[in-house]
Amino acid sequence: MAPRLGGRRAYAVWVVALATYVLAIFHRSSLAVAGLAAADRFGITAAQLATFTMLQLVVYAGMQVPVGLLVDRWGPRAVMLTGITLMTVAQVGFALTESYVGALGARTLVGMGDAMTWISVLRLVSRWFPARQVPVLTQLSGTLGQSGAIAAAIPMGLALRELGWTGAYLVSASAGVVTALGLLLFVSDGPDVRRHRGERMSLTSVRASLSASWAHPGTRLGFWMHFVTCFSAHAMSLLWGYPFFVQGEGRSEATAGVLLSLMVVGFMWSGPVIGVLVSRFAWHRSTMVLGITATLAATWTVVLAWPGPAPLWLLVVLTQVVGVGGPASVIGFDLARTSNPAARLASATGVVNQAGFTAALVLVIAIGLVLDWRTPGSGTDYTPEAFRWAMSTQYVLWALGAVQVVRYRRRTRRVVTREELRWVRD
Repeated sequence: MAPRLGGRRAYAVWVVALATYVLAIFHRSSLAVAGLAAADRFGITAAQLATFTMLQLVVYAGMQVPVGLLVDRWGPRAVMLTGITLMTVAQVGFALTESYVGALGARTLVGMGDAMTWISVLRLVSRWFPARQVPVLTQLSGTLGQSGAIAAAIPMGLALRELGWTGAYLVSASAGVVTALGLLLFVSDGPDVRRHRGERMSLTSVRASLSASWAHPGTRLGFWMHFVTCFSAHAMSLLWGYPFFVQGEGRSEATAGVLLSLMVVGFMWSGPVIGVLVSRFAWHRSTMVLGITATLAATWTVVLAWPGPAPLWLLVVLTQVVGVGGPASVIGFDLARTSNPAARLASATGVVNQAGFTAALVLVIAIGLVLDWRTPGSGTDYTPEAFRWAMSTQYVLWALGAVQVVRYRRRTRRVVTREELRWVRD
């Protein structure tokens, strides 16, 4: 008899897993409000401070495939426990170290632990809930997870002022202990098994699993969907959004902070909407991605082409459109789900998940290089004209991603029928 999917126990597992993901987002974002304090504590320059962000993207993207393989082999519960342990140790180290090298090592461990959470959450959702609920719960997971970024922006800022650097980061590390206990007590890898153990993996079997996942055009379509939709949001929220609004658009620091917060709002309201649409219109997932990509490019075009600083209402629109890119990228995970068997679902998800972060890393570097190229001298007093050139590098990535989405949509529709997708949802 097949185990019952959904119900109170399934939601209890999801809530605990979601809390772990929220904490991972919190740890990932906690440096955003501590940048100036970090520069003072470690005696570093702005370029060295930016290295934290670059390192985080590199580690996160590079860990996706290995983490997917680990989840397929050892189950999501064990991988999440490892991840939360790494992040807790890292935050303790970050609280206590006074050296730049030590801080880089701590942020590397944060990136590794962070990389272990999202794929595990997706695997738990796919194991515990009926297929028709998976797209909606996937989007809700991503949406609610962003509350960790809000917590990092407000409570973490208060903690830094009231408790100081060491106290604030030690308190944030203690939350990991509570989350780990929740995982141990309430989470199982599936309704029919406490601990999932996949087949032992040799180098040959790993290569075969990844090759099989990548060979399916649906996995490649999901990869390019993730690639083309979220790099703008990542580049803006992790590094370049604040200087773009202040130096590129002439807004005050307070206004720039509000605009960045509004990006999170855009993420949170659009996630459930996209989840419902994906659940009801699975055949048209690629069309949704292409439409959102076109909207992203069009909105940026209006902002960059505006004579002088863009009006505030237009910048607010930009934050909402860019925010939608995050949930849109999650559609790529649904392609991985419907294109691969359960035994290699996590590794296929890892393949897809590295796409957008790789694109974001390329964009972050490209923007920096163009800003330096278009700015006289060697300072960081960037001009609006320099930002127009720099932000225009996004069009290259949108064009590449859109072409690949169209290309692999055709290939996927040759091997997947509407009836097959209807069966997956029911």
